[in-house]
Amino acid sequence: MSKQGLILALLAIAMLLIVLGVSPVFIVDITQTAIVVQLGKPVRNITTPGLYFKMPFIQDVTYFDKRLLDYDSSPQEVITQDKKTLFIDNFAKWRIVDPLKVFQNFQTQRGALRRLDDIIYSELRVELGRHNLPDIVSKTRSEIMAIVTQRANEKAAVYGLEIQDVRIKRADLPEQNEKAVFARMQAERERQAKQYRAEGAEEAQKIRSEAEKDREILLATAYKEAEQIRGEGDAKAFKTYASAYRQDPKFFEFTRSMEAYKKTFSHNSTMVLTPDSEFLKYLKQR
Repeated sequence: MSKQGLILALLAIAMLLIVLGVSPVFIVDITQTAIVVQLGKPVRNITTPGLYFKMPFIQDVTYFDKRLLDYDSSPQEVITQDKKTLFIDNFAKWRIVDPLKVFQNFQTQRGALRRLDDIIYSELRVELGRHNLPDIVSKTRSEIMAIVTQRANEKAAVYGLEIQDVRIKRADLPEQNEKAVFARMQAERERQAKQYRAEGAEEAQKIRSEAEKDREILLATAYKEAEQIRGEGDAKAFKTYASAYRQDPKFFEFTRSMEAYKKTFSHNSTMVLTPDSEFLKYLKQR
């Protein structure tokens, strides 16, 4: 066979393989690593991007992503140290650092993800079981997740995986627990409200009592001052009357009698008096 015929035969074989979907070449992307498998055994570990060749029908290629990957699990149940049940929804950042180990243990990236889920959930369940609910929800969550990340990464490293971070997205109580917690919160708020109302009523009563006391003191002081002023005025009046009486007793007596007549006869009134009454002394004079 000539050289030209050999080339044509090779081209024909290549075209036939392409038509059958079995190509002797494959491409490794910059975001990937590849394991070339021959008869079920890995023979090459390719970590750099480029164009590569393989033996059709004998060799196969398994790809793994070498980027930082997201892992988002479905909510799972854990029990805290104080016997509270929580539904934990967590996520993690992870990567494949040794694709050969991953292939040897799981054959595919999907298999590695299933193992990763088991490792993280196991560590979460163990660590959260050592803490009470308030610590998990708010107080020491960051410290707890740091411990979970460290221990999960140690276990995952055996399989060629690296876990960089594990976080809790949500921590929910079961429905019956939510109702019980809500009832306790409502009872606590009502107790506080009653306490505040009682303290407010007590303070209001103190203020009213203080105001009433101040009012009585003010009234008593005002009454005392009024009586004092009235007494001083009466004293001055008596002094004036006495002085006037000493100057002209008859005129003073006449003036006082006229005032008495004015007050007595200012209204339609009836009086029964004897003709010789002292009260009518000035009316009888001509």
